[in-house]
Amino acid sequence: MQKAHMHVVRVAEFAWTALEPQEGKYDLDWLERAINLAGQHGIYVIVGTPTAGPPVWMATKYPDILVTEANGKQYTGSTRNHDNSNSNRYRQFAREMDERLSKRFGHNPYVIGWQIDNEYSNQSYDPATQAQFHAWLEHRYGTIDKLNQAWTTAYDNQTYSAFNEIPLVNGTGDNNPGLWLDSKRFISESLRDYQKVQIDAIRKYAEPRQKITTNMMGWYDLYDHYTVGQDLDIIGWDNPQVEGSFDPIKNGAPHDLMRGLKGQNYWVMETTAGPRGGGDASIQLDKGAMRTAIWADIGHGADLVSYWQWRDALNGGEANHGALVDVDGEPDPIYTEYSQIGREFEKAGSAIQGTSPEASVAILHSYPSRWDINWQKMNPAYDAINSLMSYYTPLHELGYTIDIVPPDRDLSKYKLVIAPGLEVLTQAEADNLTRYVKGGGHLVFGQRSAMKDENNSRWPQRQPGPLTQLLGARVEQFTSLKNPVAISGEWGESKGELFAEQLRPQASDVKVLMRYQAPHSWLDGEPAAVTRKIGTGSFTYIGAWFGDAGMKRAVQWMLTESSLKPDDFAVPDGVEVYRRVAADRKVFIVENLSHAAQTVVLPNMMKDALTDQRVHSVKLPVYGVAVLVQAKDVTR
Repeated sequence: MQKAHMHVVRVAEFAWTALEPQEGKYDLDWLERAINLAGQHGIYVIVGTPTAGPPVWMATKYPDILVTEANGKQYTGSTRNHDNSNSNRYRQFAREMDERLSKRFGHNPYVIGWQIDNEYSNQSYDPATQAQFHAWLEHRYGTIDKLNQAWTTAYDNQTYSAFNEIPLVNGTGDNNPGLWLDSKRFISESLRDYQKVQIDAIRKYAEPRQKITTNMMGWYDLYDHYTVGQDLDIIGWDNPQVEGSFDPIKNGAPHDLMRGLKGQNYWVMETTAGPRGGGDASIQLDKGAMRTAIWADIGHGADLVSYWQWRDALNGGEANHGALVDVDGEPDPIYTEYSQIGREFEKAGSAIQGTSPEASVAILHSYPSRWDINWQKMNPAYDAINSLMSYYTPLHELGYTIDIVPPDRDLSKYKLVIAPGLEVLTQAEADNLTRYVKGGGHLVFGQRSAMKDENNSRWPQRQPGPLTQLLGARVEQFTSLKNPVAISGEWGESKGELFAEQLRPQASDVKVLMRYQAPHSWLDGEPAAVTRKIGTGSFTYIGAWFGDAGMKRAVQWMLTESSLKPDDFAVPDGVEVYRRVAADRKVFIVENLSHAAQTVVLPNMMKDALTDQRVHSVKLPVYGVAVLVQAKDVTR
């Protein structure tokens, strides 16, 4: 590890049996030896709490600590992530373990952080958890009559007479959308409570310098990451590369999502060391491509990158997983590339330290909206993430840094805010967006926005619900599309796909930007996109899912209307640029992902942190990387 220029390792996240081989009998000495040995070689440690894998002795003696599936069957097929995090008994076991770990290592100079659990990915539906859900609902609504009113349970004869009649559900089934959403909220808050038990146990003894995180999974949506992330010191997530090619846009968006959870830099807790060993794709990237992927992590705001895994195990669920060191203890071929990355991190670390991505464009994202669209797609091909990406992709291609943030965030620093598919919109969020627009911001709604309120019920106004008066227009009706329809107007000719909303201006100062051209259809000649100036701000609603070329022209129009210029300088096709900013400098990470060597001409003289050379241009081989520092001026 030292030869590979590594400076951090994670340990113990699946080691409960080694730490407590029998109930109440602990052995932490081996872990202390490992931590201190790492420290002697310049390697700091993140201690993983072992709670994602309860030991066999515990599961055998106390089966209530295991997950019960939604069908009522207790799940025993996994070797990890099969614990019932709602179980009070299991939480007590976790608290006792974490306090012992924290008391032993909370002042160890080599321990820099703690990772709680591992990839939260299961929810129990046992009777005790169901009872917790009933209590949660009663606390939220007060009376069963208020719940029935909020969910409109009279429809389809779903009226409840008591809270204990209401099941915690996973997925849609033949249930009420209010129940779907509140089940997800309960799961999210329960996970936060479980995590808080461990945070409090660690903080009982650990020094404040030791940061607490967990490892999330990008777009994964069992729970609301904004809820679960708020108590963590820093966001951590896992970003494996297993499909054989690196897509900087597809891979970049979840980085921006994770950075937006707390609006700060984050840690990548796992990225792939060679192919993955499970049943999913496990194609290794080209030689040199992993280096570009990891530098892209840094470009999006990662301050730490850790690999899974160091050495192959002889057996177990990930025995076929790639590693830096193979079963014989000798390095795998990828070791050389990771060693190069380690040297480069040492070289460029001081230039990057204290910098962060800085954006003037935000895309709004909410888990309730994503869940609701995916529960009721209205077109099998409709996907909430793809909808967001249809805006994200041209923004990235045009050279903009993008924050992905929730609709209740302070948006005043952004010149342009885009909300694709913000289907569930609370009154407080609507008020926040109104303040943004009236304060001079430029707001763009994509289709399927502001249909539902906080209870997942339809707003009594047509879309965009409580913002209809601000827009001066409304969605007259919507329809799924079997075939694309033509659309034309200020953004040229385009095609509308998957879903279409017919708009109707209601105020005289609303401008129609695009119209459907669909003979014999209800859509023919009707507005597909409208905009309204509001003071120095504006509010635009796009009711169509444009094709790629049409969406790029639409985004270019938004950027012009917002008086925005690209964050990054022009580069040849296939070259990526990421910008991180501090008060006294900008750092540009430039990568060549094309199939030929490229020369990048810089707008001014910069210092290459990897070569210590002052340069006005850089020549990059295929998968080449440059880390360029521009001092002083950080204004646009």
